[in-house]
Amino acid sequence: MTAGTKTERNELRALCGGVRVVLWDFDGPICRLFAGHSAERVANDLAAWLEGRGLHGLLTESERESLDPHVVLRAVDRRHPGSDLVAELEERLTQEELRATASAMPTPYADPLIRTWTAVGARLAITTNNSPRVAREYLASRRLVPCFAPHIYGRTQELSHLKPDPHCIHRALNAMGAAPASALMIGDTPSDLRAARAAGVPFLGYARNARKSELLRDAGASTVVDSLEPVLRLVRDLHQA
Repeated sequence: MTAGTKTERNELRALCGGVRVVLWDFDGPICRLFAGHSAERVANDLAAWLEGRGLHGLLTESERESLDPHVVLRAVDRRHPGSDLVAELEERLTQEELRATASAMPTPYADPLIRTWTAVGARLAITTNNSPRVAREYLASRRLVPCFAPHIYGRTQELSHLKPDPHCIHRALNAMGAAPASALMIGDTPSDLRAARAAGVPFLGYARNARKSELLRDAGASTVVDSLEPVLRLVRDLHQA
């Protein structure tokens, strides 16, 4: 959806028009964290680190071949929840994510949309499966921390709380004193959608390509944009009227 037709514009206006609290997923809607630092390599490195410790059998073949570091992390946590092994693996992933911030690619229109929503009085929070240290470091590099702080909620060592569990969304809403229906979640994965639904928060899907759009649509997302530009235009128009 490019919000080009009248129906699409009305749909977007109904979803975003009067929103006062915006919950942002981080990797996707705000930036491509692994744009220059391969997530597949990170996942392979985590699997290789486990193998180097004689723990090859912890992962299934499909888990070892995953392109997603979080798949590796979740798999180990399912088999050894709350262990020192999980804590060490999580810290290794955090360090890789921190290195990735240097080459992360800003999502087009994200920065001005964040600043505009802040300027018109909306309150913003980060609700991500990435480390909150990583989100804060990236936001600092873009001088965007004041738009979110202190509401940056991300991965902890309680990995069962990762989305699609709504834990980080509940943390944000509770800290901000916001009712779920007054908020909007912007995410780019089905797990973001499921977390928002579980928390009772309206959802706007962002999909940078057709594959991501199809995944969101198949998961039940009713409003998906391929650019944040129409959202930015809507917020500006509403507050210039």
